[in-house]
Amino acid sequence: MDEFSGSVVEFRAEARRRAEIGDPEWTVGATIPPAVVASVQRFQVGEAGDGANLIAKASGRGDYSVAVRLFVAEEQNHARMLASLLEAAGAPTIASHWSDAVFVRLRRALGLRVELLVLVVAEVIALGYYRLLRDGTGDPLVTEVAGRILADEERHVPFHCRRLRGEFAGLPAPARTVVFGVWRVLLFGASLVVAHDHGPALRALGTTRRGFVVEVNRLFDGVLAAEFASSPLTAGRGRTDHRPVG
Repeated sequence: MDEFSGSVVEFRAEARRRAEIGDPEWTVGATIPPAVVASVQRFQVGEAGDGANLIAKASGRGDYSVAVRLFVAEEQNHARMLASLLEAAGAPTIASHWSDAVFVRLRRALGLRVELLVLVVAEVIALGYYRLLRDGTGDPLVTEVAGRILADEERHVPFHCRRLRGEFAGLPAPARTVVFGVWRVLLFGASLVVAHDHGPALRALGTTRRGFVVEVNRLFDGVLAAEFASSPLTAGRGRTDHRPVG
């Protein structure tokens, strides 16, 4: 049995569950601070890609290829829900944003490994962001939408890490060490960029730029501990506080 057959089952079950419960009640409207509106607009752009590059790189890999298509469909559903949330708040979507363009170019730079390394960085940042959005506005519709997206992101991170473990398996130990170092630097740099760009929204949601960076890096540590604790990628780091994500 393909090791990703379980992922396919999980994604399909979640799609059925979404269909059964239906959408949030958009007609109730939403009250969102202007700074948070601008922030949500940027994240909506980031969720709206067609995933064609990732799908192409995953092509021919059995159930993993199927699971990637289902993952992309979930991301597109996030974009749809964020667009509907903005509409409920009386705000438009935006066509593009420079931060999304940077992430896309990094992801497309090389093969599947690089794509997934950058994608996990984006997903961990999303974990921190959607938790703040869920808890920070006090608006019921915002809370529901952010909570739904967050639940998906919490499944996506282990899914991508499972593939990365396979991708890393054939690398010599020194190469894995280099990959880990670059990955951590990438995460830290990306969290700084997002914190700078979304600073006013972060304040409106109850944190600071520094607080967001610290939290995202803490979440990344949790991902490494949960998903790579026995992997040579993280061996020998002397870490003892293997906290779960969250």
